[in-house]
Amino acid sequence: MNAIVCKDLCKTFKQGEEIITGLNNVSIIIEKGDFVCLSGPSGSGKTTLLNAIGGLDTPDSGEISIGDIRIDKLGKGALADMRLHNIGFVFQAYNLIPVLTARENVEFVMQVSGMSAAERSQKSHAILKEVGLEGMEDRRPAQLSGGQQQRVAVARAIVSQPTLILADEPTANLDSVASSQLMDLFTQLNRHHHITFVIATHDIRVMKYAKRLIGMEDGKIISDQINNDQTINVQTVNNKAQ
Repeated sequence: MNAIVCKDLCKTFKQGEEIITGLNNVSIIIEKGDFVCLSGPSGSGKTTLLNAIGGLDTPDSGEISIGDIRIDKLGKGALADMRLHNIGFVFQAYNLIPVLTARENVEFVMQVSGMSAAERSQKSHAILKEVGLEGMEDRRPAQLSGGQQQRVAVARAIVSQPTLILADEPTANLDSVASSQLMDLFTQLNRHHHITFVIATHDIRVMKYAKRLIGMEDGKIISDQINNDQTINVQTVNNKAQ
């Protein structure tokens, strides 16, 4: 079953008098349960593609389907509902609410969806335990390390049991140990919960976890390879991303 189908996506941006190409006729199929890394230098289009898939940005032309739903045809309300229930987002900036505790940050998403207080409490406790933050539920972001804050962001992203997680440079603000721990967590969630992951990154440490590596440049896909043993040749990837 296909989780994502993109067909002939085009997107341009205007910077002053200059027209910047974000996506140039991008077509891609990502299967349910896949673990994909979009790699490439800054300006290659990987974040633009991620935002289009997540409904955060609208392509100028082309089609995007998640499951059997054409999200490029959805109105704002339906698209917001789609994101709330089916897509989890993890970003470089953790985007946690500083005055809320870890538990309250996770519960916020469920509160928006109308879940009862008792159910929110039960689910937030269980999900924070799963991501390794048991006992830290009542700490605010400033009382957590960068890696711990990113784990709260992951807990918030998966608590609604989405079928798809989109992550944009999730390890950019983490050291090597926290990066490895986060990617181990992503791998566990992918394998145990069959969540589809699409990660935009230029971090070689992240790429080694991917089942599939998609290289981008100038808004186009320039390479697409399966990583059967989830190990990659560093020089090959660097060459493709340059």
